[in-house]
Amino acid sequence: MTINQVQDTIVDEFSIFEDWMDKYNLLIDTGKELPVIDQKFKTKDFIIEGCQSKVWLHPELKEGRIFFTADSDAIITRGIVGLLIKVLSDRKPEEIISADLYFIDKIGLRQHLSPTRSNGLLSMVRQIKLYAIAYKAKGKK
Repeated sequence: MTINQVQDTIVDEFSIFEDWMDKYNLLIDTGKELPVIDQKFKTKDFIIEGCQSKVWLHPELKEGRIFFTADSDAIITRGIVGLLIKVLSDRKPEEIISADLYFIDKIGLRQHLSPTRSNGLLSMVRQIKLYAIAYKAKGKK
């Protein structure tokens, strides 16, 4: 599936619910499905700065595609990073860099997060895109 197809699926899944408590439960379930990060990557080198909670994100380039694993010490934040990984993992760096992550606004996530969690979301997106930029630059050498 393309990035936009995955985003559309997420939008459809969230649109089933009108109550944000149900949407938070879906977000929590998404966090439970998150690919498990190896404990050796739960270090300060892989912490995303700017998040209220601790969030670790590990990228790995395999055959020209970036795969992400992550974890967080907060269940909602774990769900947020889980959504981002669902959309952006197993992609070429160029796809990640140019991705328009419209699902965030379409599901109403940004307006239902506290300001600090919203900043954390932006930090997660920025870090994922920075990893993609770095891998793309390495590939040109």
